[in-house]
Amino acid sequence: MKSKRTFWDQFRGWFSGHRPPPTRATDDIEISEQDREKLIVCQGRLGYRFRDPMLLKVALTHTSGANHRLASNERLEFLGDAILGQVISEWLFCEYPRYLEGELTRIKSVIVSRKTCATVADQLQLQEVVIVGKGIGAKDSIPRSILSNAFESIVAALHLDGGYEVAQRFILTFLKDAMLEMVSDGVPINYKSLFQQVAQREFKLTPVYQLLDERGPDHQKEFHVCAVVGERVFESGWGNSKKEAEQQAALNALNSLGEIDEESMLEVDELSIDSKDMG
Repeated sequence: MKSKRTFWDQFRGWFSGHRPPPTRATDDIEISEQDREKLIVCQGRLGYRFRDPMLLKVALTHTSGANHRLASNERLEFLGDAILGQVISEWLFCEYPRYLEGELTRIKSVIVSRKTCATVADQLQLQEVVIVGKGIGAKDSIPRSILSNAFESIVAALHLDGGYEVAQRFILTFLKDAMLEMVSDGVPINYKSLFQQVAQREFKLTPVYQLLDERGPDHQKEFHVCAVVGERVFESGWGNSKKEAEQQAALNALNSLGEIDEESMLEVDELSIDSKDMG
């Protein structure tokens, strides 16, 4: 007896050939001579030749330049955002095995942000090849949100045309250095929040912070703080404010528990001190 095909069987079948299922809504999309020139330029900058140039045409088309919304890059942007997140998450997970979920999430959130995507779009000079309506095209510059969306749409187009590895290679080519630089410079991480997660997981207790000492004049004070969980007192830390000292104490505690090793320890900075989810 032939087994019944599930939804997921059908879903995988749609993408098995790396091409989207045909839809009548996109049958009327045409590539003009001007579009063709843009596609040639764009493929040169991407370092990839599309088997189906129509995918790239749609990826570069903003709603203002499309005959209808299904002919724009909105759907590709949706898919590209997911693929971008997966590639970045996978790379961070494998590259930094000692980082906690919170640390990985913070790095990822910066890398997949609209600002970072727009920066890559600038490197690829997508402003010269995106397809927009006359109103937007008449302006001196294309809004960065449009360029960011085009970058994510290109990620999806590469995936559909060449497969996951093609999209992965493209993403890492342009974003790997940014991730490495971010880690080496120190990522804004809320160590107090991370330590609280660990303390509750390991000890079923919430850490408290004790002020041990302070020194210096009022305008340039330094504070000495240690983290305490139950009866366990962890290595103390100094800071130019109580919050900074607490962050340093939490970082020292995480290190002593083996949650963050010396290679992956990231310096406390103002952004981590001012995090909204500070405990």
